[in-house]
Amino acid sequence: MPEVVVIGGGAAGMAAALFAARGGADVTLLEQNEKLGKKVYITGKGRCNLTNDCDRDTFLSQVPRNPRFLYAALNFFSPQDMMSLLESAGCPVTVQRGRRVFPSSEKASDVTRALASLLREAGVKVRLTTAVRSLETKDGRITAVRTDGGERIPAGAVILCTGGCSYPATGSTGDGYRLAAEAGHTLTPPSPVLVGLETAEDWPRSLQGLSLRNVTLTLCRGKKTLYTELGEMLFTHFGVSGPLVLEASCHLPDSLSGVSLRIDLKPGLTPEQLDARLLRDFAASGKKQLRNELTSLLPVRLADIFPALCGLPDDLRCSQITGEQRRRLAETLKSLPVTVRAPRPVAEAIVTRGGVSVREVDPAAMRSRILPNLYFAGELLDVDAHTGGYNLQIAWSTGALSGASAAAAVAAEKPLYPEEL
Repeated sequence: MPEVVVIGGGAAGMAAALFAARGGADVTLLEQNEKLGKKVYITGKGRCNLTNDCDRDTFLSQVPRNPRFLYAALNFFSPQDMMSLLESAGCPVTVQRGRRVFPSSEKASDVTRALASLLREAGVKVRLTTAVRSLETKDGRITAVRTDGGERIPAGAVILCTGGCSYPATGSTGDGYRLAAEAGHTLTPPSPVLVGLETAEDWPRSLQGLSLRNVTLTLCRGKKTLYTELGEMLFTHFGVSGPLVLEASCHLPDSLSGVSLRIDLKPGLTPEQLDARLLRDFAASGKKQLRNELTSLLPVRLADIFPALCGLPDDLRCSQITGEQRRRLAETLKSLPVTVRAPRPVAEAIVTRGGVSVREVDPAAMRSRILPNLYFAGELLDVDAHTGGYNLQIAWSTGALSGASAAAAVAAEKPLYPEEL
C-alpha cells in the first residue's frame, strides 16, 4: 500500500515526493492536472527563475511574511542544494543579474522534465488527472485519501502541496485550503501579493504602457514607510505595476486607509541639486513652455501632464515660474504621490499570501501540530517572498523537508499501520 501520499504535483509536491521516496517510503503523487509542474512552466515568463543563489540570511531578508518559519527548511535544502540537484539530473543552471538562477536553456520545461526523471528513478508513482475530495481520519490520524472518483488510497502520511489560489488556470484553485480546514487547521484568509495595484487617481491610467526606470518607489501609510526601493515600474490600464510595485505589494497592510505610493523621479539628485538644475534650465529656456522643458527630466508623456500634477497651469512658461512654483515642482519630482485603492485580484497575483497558519505547523518537520501524520509545503503555507526565485525556493525547501520528515516518521511508526488500513 502507499505509505506517503503527496497531494499536488507542483514545485513543492515534486520535491516532497522525491525526498519522501529517497527516504525509503513508498510514495504516490496525486496531481489533478494533466502534467506535473504546470505553474512552474510559466514562472519567469517561461524561463523559470527557479531560485536565488544567496546565503540563508540574505534569503530571509527577502521574505516579509513569517521568515523565521523557514530556517529549518532552508538549512535542510538550500538554494545551492537545488542548483546541484538539477545539475545532477542533467539540467545545467546559470546565475544571472540579482543572483537569479535559471536553467541554462532558459526553458522551464527542462526543470520539470529533470524533476520528473528524478521521480521515476526514485520509484514515485505519479497519478495525473486525479483530484482529491477528502482526507479520511481515525483516532486523530489520517488513514486514507479519497479521490473525486471515489477511490480510497490508504496513507501512512499525507503531504498537502496544493498551492494557493493565484493563476487558477494552472490548477491553483484553493482546494488545499478546504482540505486543511477540514483537518482542523486555521487559515489566514488568502490575498494577492506580487501583484499590480489599482490607483485612486486617473492619471496613471492615462500613461498606460509607460515604464519608469531608475526611480525610487516608497510605500507609505501616513508618515510611516513600509517599503522603499530603487528600480523599475510601469503604468497600466488599472494603475501601476512592474517590479517595484509587485515587491511593494508584499508589504501592503490589511487596511489600505491612508496607504500611498511616493515616486522619486530623480533619486540621483538631492533636493538642492535638483533646485539648482531647475533654476539653470528655466533661466536658459525663457518663454519655452514648462511642459516642453520638462522633457529633459521626464519621459514626454509624463512631462506633458506633470505641470497639472503639481497644480500649475498647462501653458505656464519657464520665464513666469515663481520661487514657490519651482519649489512645488521640485517636491513633486522627488515625491510624486499616488493613492493605493486596491491590489489587483488574486487570480492575477504571482503568489498568494495567507493559507495554513504557520503557528499550527512544526517548522522543523513541516508537520501539522493537529494531525501528526499530515504535512504541508509550498504556497499553501502562510509564507511569501519578493520576486527573484525566492518563492520557488520556499516550495523546494519546504517540500524537501516535509518529504524527508514524512518518510522518517512512517518508517519509525510502520508497525502502527497494518495492511487492513
